[in-house]
Amino acid sequence: MSMQLYNTLTHSLEPFTPIETGHVRMYSCGPTVYDHAHIGNLSAYIFADTLRRTLAASGYRITHAMNYTDVDDKTIRRSRERYPDEDPNVALRKLTDEYIAIFLHDMSRIGNDIHRLTFLRATDEIEGMQALVTTLHQDGFAYIADDGVYFSIAAYKDSGKTYGQLLELQESNTSEARIQNDEYDKESVHDFALWKKRKQGEPSWDFSLDGHDLPGRPGWHIECSVMSRKALGQPFDVHTGGVDLIFPHHENEIAQSTAGEANPVMSAFFAHNEHILVDGKKMAKSAQNFYTLTDVQERGYDPLAFRLMILQAHYRNQVNFTWESLEAAQNRLQRFRNLAVQRFQTSVMSKESSHVEIPKEKILAALQNDLDTPRALALIESYIDQIEQTPSNDPSRIEDFITFLDDSFGLDLLQQPDISGEQKQYIAKRQQARDAKDWSTSDEMRGQLAAQGIGVRDSPRGPVWFRQ
Repeated sequence: MSMQLYNTLTHSLEPFTPIETGHVRMYSCGPTVYDHAHIGNLSAYIFADTLRRTLAASGYRITHAMNYTDVDDKTIRRSRERYPDEDPNVALRKLTDEYIAIFLHDMSRIGNDIHRLTFLRATDEIEGMQALVTTLHQDGFAYIADDGVYFSIAAYKDSGKTYGQLLELQESNTSEARIQNDEYDKESVHDFALWKKRKQGEPSWDFSLDGHDLPGRPGWHIECSVMSRKALGQPFDVHTGGVDLIFPHHENEIAQSTAGEANPVMSAFFAHNEHILVDGKKMAKSAQNFYTLTDVQERGYDPLAFRLMILQAHYRNQVNFTWESLEAAQNRLQRFRNLAVQRFQTSVMSKESSHVEIPKEKILAALQNDLDTPRALALIESYIDQIEQTPSNDPSRIEDFITFLDDSFGLDLLQQPDISGEQKQYIAKRQQARDAKDWSTSDEMRGQLAAQGIGVRDSPRGPVWFRQ
């Protein structure tokens, strides 16, 4: 089955075919590195990582790029608070270095393969941003104001391009209105800042445009346009992000990336994941329902249980985060891990007996159907049900299946270790006691294993151990 993916540009499910045969170029909006990423941010990165994994499993070579927004209103404000006596550029670098390291650690903990990503840092690409601002100004799509350089939405539309490709815009303001900050009114259309003149105490870079001396720093939107083009060229295949980025961020990216270009396409597909709710409500610090991965771990939950909780819902549906739902995901993760350790249990399995069909093709087909992760996980559960009821199964086939699951879902199931030789002896002694109907010794052995976190299930193929 070929890949099907919902395209926000067309508001429809479409066959996914990359521009370059066999090679997918993919860009994901990354973090603003001024604080810990919250669970809503992380859900977007889990979606992007799962999409990349599915495309790779479908046979494509992937180039996947992600940005760090390390200069904007938030990073500047926080760096000044944290390092008030430092040079502004130095303070900004110190703060963002710290949170980039934290972000990468969080990404690894939730199972995202950071080694498959090309990361680009906005402050390393200032020269490219200045070049694009210069081109937009020369082509008549940007104008100089007293506080910086702005993109003209009117000029863009007058050139024949459509502003409002990702959603239908009800224009409550015209291009005569401008917005200077990086926290945008999502209900209105504004000209937006491409370059912002330096304010007292802010980091800045030298820049001259049309005879004007404009030391300052880039606006938020232009950062992604320049970094995506550098990493992937233009147009590229798929752009991911949360639904909150559809407008204005992604709409503005399209505008500044395609203004003056004959091809109006920045990315062939835009794929957006829905919000996380917390106890049915929008997550917000003021509502005291704002959580980070550290909060999840401090409650005793595995970060990979959070990943599995996200995958249990379709990416285009809202996920309702509750501690109860996370508990259920943790239990499910443990069940998957107990399947993984069956690959060590060769002594109770016969390779000559009939096998349970491994549903790899069905799982991949579900993922290729617009990342239907709920259906894919249900197929894994069904397989486990059958494994628990069958007299035998080949552990080498289970290992192959677990490798496929790790590649597709990022749950690190192969990291589950074997039990010790001593624990295996306990299991053998318990079985001998059961065969002799020595129930007292059997119960004693079970208790000793349980104290070490090992459970034993008696099956038609003999004892099967699992971690509790």
